[in-house]
Amino acid sequence: MATAPSPTSPVDGAAPVAIVSGGSRGLGHAVVERLLERGDRVATFSRGRSGRLDDLASRHPERLFTATLDAGDPIAVASFVGATIARFGRIDSCVANAAIAAEGVLATMPDTTIAELLAVNVQGSIVLVRECVRQWLVQPRSGTTDGAGSAVLVSSSVAARGSPGLAVYAATKGALEAFARSLAREVGSRGIRVNSVAPGFLETDLSASLSVGDRARLVRRTPLGRLGMPEDVVGAIDFLTDSRSAFITGQTITVDGGGGF
Repeated sequence: MATAPSPTSPVDGAAPVAIVSGGSRGLGHAVVERLLERGDRVATFSRGRSGRLDDLASRHPERLFTATLDAGDPIAVASFVGATIARFGRIDSCVANAAIAAEGVLATMPDTTIAELLAVNVQGSIVLVRECVRQWLVQPRSGTTDGAGSAVLVSSSVAARGSPGLAVYAATKGALEAFARSLAREVGSRGIRVNSVAPGFLETDLSASLSVGDRARLVRRTPLGRLGMPEDVVGAIDFLTDSRSAFITGQTITVDGGGGF
């Protein structure tokens, strides 16, 4: 398994620091862009690189730290969080976005696929948040944010509504929502907030494989009459990782155009 690279010399600055998993494409990349636009320093990792992320890194060499690693590797994830602290000196928010999906009825789904979904979607997200919480418990609070830290876990509307062929994927996303609610109660007294965001079906690489009929069915079931875009979800994550949401924790915000799957 790949591990996080050693950081370059630490970057000084008062700007907040955010970690985003799965930032090379789709929703994760859109989140990285938004956080950079608002002035944050950002650290992101993903299983593979993309031209868009490389372009961002070249334009923000002092504020964007990237690595290639598997979110299902807990040692690599923990190492990346440590490298982020070494580079930027602190962490103020984290967005656990990295995930994989696998379509198929449960009766024929291989054990290896189930294990991979659980490792990446559930364990990877929990380990990332755990490492950030450990840092929030000891670091001085920043004057640029309210509270010790904010974690956002990216779920899915399918966790609440269900969908044929996505039972295991839905289970992993439902686990993240339960984790967020419980952890919010566990660490709230320390000024740490934990929430989740549940997008509906988005225009991403995954939806590109939809048949014309399936896409039309999803659009018909969505009151706003279209599939979502990553940018539609970014606003909720931006809000939850900012002091504007200082009194919000243990919540799931659904962003699905009113319809879901």
